[in-house]
Amino acid sequence: MAFAPTNLPLPEETAHETRAVLKKAASAHRYLAELKGVSASIPNEAILINTLTMQEAKDSSEIENIITTHDELFKAGLEANALNPAAKEVQNYAVALQAAFRSIRASRLIRLQDILDIQQTLEGNNAGLRQQAGTTLKNQQTGEIVYTPPQDPGQIQSLMANLTEYINDSGLSDNDPLVKMAIIHFQFESIHPFYDGNGRTGRILNILYMITQGLLDLPVLYLSRHTIRNKARYYQLLQAVRDENEWEPWLIFLLEGVEQTARQTIFLINQMKGLISDSKHRMRTELPKIYRQELLNNIFRNPYTKIEFVMKDLDVTRLTATKYLDQLAHKGFLEKQKVGRTNYYINSPLCDLFVRNPDAPQTE
Repeated sequence: MAFAPTNLPLPEETAHETRAVLKKAASAHRYLAELKGVSASIPNEAILINTLTMQEAKDSSEIENIITTHDELFKAGLEANALNPAAKEVQNYAVALQAAFRSIRASRLIRLQDILDIQQTLEGNNAGLRQQAGTTLKNQQTGEIVYTPPQDPGQIQSLMANLTEYINDSGLSDNDPLVKMAIIHFQFESIHPFYDGNGRTGRILNILYMITQGLLDLPVLYLSRHTIRNKARYYQLLQAVRDENEWEPWLIFLLEGVEQTARQTIFLINQMKGLISDSKHRMRTELPKIYRQELLNNIFRNPYTKIEFVMKDLDVTRLTATKYLDQLAHKGFLEKQKVGRTNYYINSPLCDLFVRNPDAPQTE
């Protein structure tokens, strides 16, 4: 009999928390707690939100074969009208993630409207939940139909209402929050409620759910990196739950992804902290007349910055902003480039961190 999603919680849901699953969950929690602490050590949270959500956007979009470069993405913030289609879609992902984070941050609730808003921002339309039959999921190589999600609009609406209740009502499940996150992700992808953007919306929900549970304070875990490195296995394990009720491998896969990407992000944030500290000391020593904390924040919050950004952040004239940026470029803090009539200034050491995308050292 073909799989069809049913309301959550699952029958005997706690049985999925095997010894192996709980062991991996404990390890994932350890690194999430460390990541939460490291993130709090960066005084200006916008530096992490602006830069790391863009990394998550890039990797999540690449899973859907939306490919762009860091250079194109960072330029996107400077010249929005010059975006190529892929960079525009990735930027939409970052915008959707940041807007949803602001919405759920205070309430610690994820409403159906939040999910609809995410998908609308991603796709640039208000098609909403699927209203017409015909959606199927196919093997990208063979074209074979591997799964047919619910087709009836009323059923989709009902399942999504149940999913949001399950997300927000902790009394419905005693499972570990990270195990619950993996169940939520499976359920959302199996409902497949939208015509387009389901995968990216589902991956944003993973991050938001961890925030609602207090596991993270900021959307800085770009879990999509683990998925893109194991893309075939990700889809294989999703389908194995549908076909064979094989929950343990799926749960361990997601938990392993949380642990690995938390460790990698801790490593990356610590490297960013080192760059920020080094730049602060150098600016105070080499450019004491222009040093301001707001200026330092600007060049790390915007890996590609421009005169108008500095004017706004520091409330200075165009002449002063230009002088500050040119002096920073002269001393090697930034690299000045000109495109058409516009100058922009690149924080190359920071950008190099993202391009190298370093892995955490494999030590305990």
